Amino acid sequence: MEKKANKDDPLILGVTGGIASGKSTVAEMLENLGAPVIDFDRLAREVVEPGQPALKEIVSVFGQGILKTDGTLDRKKLSKAVFSDPEKRKKLESIIHPRIIEIFKKRVKNVLGKDAPSIIQAVIPLLFEVRLEHLVHKILLVYAPRETQIQRLIERDGISAEDAAKILGAQLPIDEKLGRADFVIRNEGSLEDTQRQVRELWEELQKVQNSK
Repeated sequence: MEKKANKDDPLILGVTGGIASGKSTVAEMLENLGAPVIDFDRLAREVVEPGQPALKEIVSVFGQGILKTDGTLDRKKLSKAVFSDPEKRKKLESIIHPRIIEIFKKRVKNVLGKDAPSIIQAVIPLLFEVRLEHLVHKILLVYAPRETQIQRLIERDGISAEDAAKILGAQLPIDEKLGRADFVIRNEGSLEDTQRQVRELWEELQKVQNSK
């Protein structure tokens, strides 16, 4: 996909952030305003379903031990296998990312075949980390301070502050993403405040779309 869009094409908004920053909450608000969502986490699960080429390739690299007894991928085991090994993580990414991108492009075409919306959301948690900026026209960062992310992870997943910090350490620090986004929604306050920002963003996105 090209970075520039024609006036009649939908604006593809990349929605990203850090873990526990509230991407899903913001994406749902935007969806309610009329921007359908293509979620890369869901696409990542689809490409490793039983029978898919990606799963067979993953097993050939990481062994049968990363499968559950029913033949599905044990995502927790796989995460542990690649979490502290950059080379294994790169190998896994080389297997699944091209297939995710292929499905994404097909999903965009499917959306265009219906009553085409003016804005489509691509929710990509690791957009910057895996350099997928070329897939979208504009980037929205859903921001929450590191301390807020850690607290949310502790409460959500029942883990220690130390484990939460390790998880954050595997991602690009969210403060480094601020300067690389076209739009920012700060999601450390109340739900009402986030909704207000989303409404303002929606108006701005409509202006961007109309000015193409």
